[in-house]
Amino acid sequence: MRKSMVGMVLVSALIAGGCTWVDMAPGGASVRVIDGNGPPAGCEKRGEVEVTVKNKVAFYERNQLRVREELETLARNEAIGLQADTVQPMGSPLNGSQRFAAWRCGANRGAAASAARPGTGSAQTYPIGG
Repeated sequence: MRKSMVGMVLVSALIAGGCTWVDMAPGGASVRVIDGNGPPAGCEKRGEVEVTVKNKVAFYERNQLRVREELETLARNEAIGLQADTVQPMGSPLNGSQRFAAWRCGANRGAAASAARPGTGSAQTYPIGG
């Protein structure tokens, strides 16, 4: 009996580890996530949010990529209430929590995206083979 109970708990934890528990709120899809390399140019800071999800189920540690995706989704959902259209992580996730800066970039959203990408022309590419 005890072995079957432990087996059921283990299977439940493994199944739950693959599930996404966070849904995108209406309007959340229009909020962009940029990298954390400095403030985006031409954007107004609207505030900061801290979001938290379960990173462990019983003794099973959830997939860190899935946890990170859920944290970003929650931050995007929270940005709507701050009238922000861009969120930026302020650090790495820790124990299922992460802080984000919320920005309103409006017409400067393209500039914020450009600031999030490395400068063009900083690398050269060469064809392989031939």
